[in-house]
Amino acid sequence: MKIIADTGKCVGAGQCVLTEPSLFDQSEEDGTVIVLDDQPQGELVEKAREAVHVCPSQALSLEE
Repeated sequence: MKIIADTGKCVGAGQCVLTEPSLFDQSEEDGTVIVLDDQPQGELVEKAREAVHVCPSQALSLEE
């Protein structure tokens, strides 16, 4: 699985970071998402799915 982030859609809400800070961070410049680990393993896979679900701008997706 791979996490795909569309920074053009991202509004900087930070829900992904709150869901799993080891997978996501936010840019200091504009607050948009930064994917720290785009290929999560183990229990982080479920956290990635949760982050995709809670993203208000639908800027995150998963490629299986």
